[in-house]
Amino acid sequence: MSDLAAPLRPKRKKVWVDYFVQFRWILVIFVVLPISWTLYFLTYLGDVKSERKSFKQRQKEHEENVKKVVARLKQRNASKDGLVCTARKPWIAVGMRNVDYKRARHFEVDLSAFRNIIEIDKERMIARVEPLVNMGQITRVTVPMNLALAVVAELDDLTVGGLINGYGIEGSSHIYGLFSDTVVAYEIVLADGRVVRATKDNEFSDLFYAIPWSQGTLGLLVSAEIKLIPIKEYMKLTYKPAVGNLKDLAQAYVDSFTPRDGDQDNPEKVPDFVEGMVYTATEGVFMTGRYASKEEAKKKGNVINSVGWWFKPWFYQHAQTALKKGEFVEYIPTREYYHRHTRCLYWEGKLILPFGDQFWFRFLLGWMMPPKVSLLKATQGEAIRNYYHEMHVIQDMLVPLYKVGDALEFVHKEMEVYPLWLCPHKLFKFPYKTMIYPEAGFELHRRQGDTSYAQMYTDVGVYYAPGPVLRGEVFDGAGAVCTMESWLIENHGYQPQYAVSELDEKRFWRMFDAGLYENCRKKYGAVGTFMSVYYKSKKGRKTEKEVQEAEQAHLETPIAEVDDDEDDQPAD
Repeated sequence: MSDLAAPLRPKRKKVWVDYFVQFRWILVIFVVLPISWTLYFLTYLGDVKSERKSFKQRQKEHEENVKKVVARLKQRNASKDGLVCTARKPWIAVGMRNVDYKRARHFEVDLSAFRNIIEIDKERMIARVEPLVNMGQITRVTVPMNLALAVVAELDDLTVGGLINGYGIEGSSHIYGLFSDTVVAYEIVLADGRVVRATKDNEFSDLFYAIPWSQGTLGLLVSAEIKLIPIKEYMKLTYKPAVGNLKDLAQAYVDSFTPRDGDQDNPEKVPDFVEGMVYTATEGVFMTGRYASKEEAKKKGNVINSVGWWFKPWFYQHAQTALKKGEFVEYIPTREYYHRHTRCLYWEGKLILPFGDQFWFRFLLGWMMPPKVSLLKATQGEAIRNYYHEMHVIQDMLVPLYKVGDALEFVHKEMEVYPLWLCPHKLFKFPYKTMIYPEAGFELHRRQGDTSYAQMYTDVGVYYAPGPVLRGEVFDGAGAVCTMESWLIENHGYQPQYAVSELDEKRFWRMFDAGLYENCRKKYGAVGTFMSVYYKSKKGRKTEKEVQEAEQAHLETPIAEVDDDEDDQPAD
């Protein structure tokens, strides 16, 4: 392990912001938590009101709201008004990415009414939903029907629109891919006001494949049809501890869900859900889950753990007990399992409320958890936000499965962040070369987890204060992220765009493929109407002049050195 030794860093002198962050829990307990709970409750009442309406009535309201969006777009004067932008406030977004592009002059389109589940089609096994429907809302409706989205992102507040235009993953992604891979059709309002339905095999198939990761810069998403799967009432979860060096932990993780004989599509050999947590450089727990009926779960001798109760131990700490007591199995109600990380925001809750995991707090105030991420952002101010950008890491590294051991060693050396979250996902080989795509020739190697049609990737979730920060040492957060991004580019990895990025435009388009995206931007009139995905993701403030100059550059020259032969031609 000597090659993993962290560099020696000098001690860092504390400034006033350190003390503000240290005692921020006071503001969280007395302001953020009560307001969060109130907002959660009011949102719940709104959802219940919506659910009482018939699907026919919801469809009628949806059509009326789409007409309003089209009318609003047609009011825009391209020569006088700014680029089109949703009216949603910058701090409301769950992601940590800087959304200062909204500080520049822009033409607002209000999509706040698009928060309804339009239809649950049991015959087609499709849920048609609007973009502001969140995961908590949809599981509350579908799980009692023994149905669920094929990929249910863990946090309640994550919305369908964000998971499609940005990034979404879950423990079932090793079967179904990322959240956007489970979408059957998109309803999009284009720049000229046309409303189109894009599927993988109609005349808008190029748009269908270009939408994921585009951050809403190709058109306005107003509904999506998403794949449903049949489920059972419980998740039978097996906790498997592992010890060893980081490469050993990586192999134990890979072995937990990928048959060594390459039979990756065999449901008898592959679990329904997979998740890993690496607690230190030598310890990890890997969990595999299979759906189980109520009858099976309640058999004599089986342990049922309702992890959703407010007073229960935080899930990541509960899983960690496997390191002491060894492998064990329990049954968790399915909906509670889906949202197991919501209450403590993975382990970020420990930094926000240092005593939040204590029994007395969980029992007395745990019912108000979690604080809304949007309110945490709204109450932090510029100085605190800059502090977190430097002294905190919230990043996901998407890497080929066979490189997960290298990724763990990289994070240890550069950031020393623990726990780490591991979640696998298929990266499909599509008819078009999309913004993210598998390694060339991956199917020839037939590595563990790969199939002929998809390469297995893993999300390495890096969320917490780095070890040097916790020890009071100097830490260059921007430099560490920049180094991480370079590592990802060199190893055919990807960085989800919700996170703070240090990429310049050239390096951004080295990480992602611009061909299909840019051709769709031009073909469907997005250039000059919607901001480019790079500029929307770019760190820092964006003035009106900067926005105009950046978009003018797209009108005058091809983007980011895209080769002619890589335009939106179907992939081999």
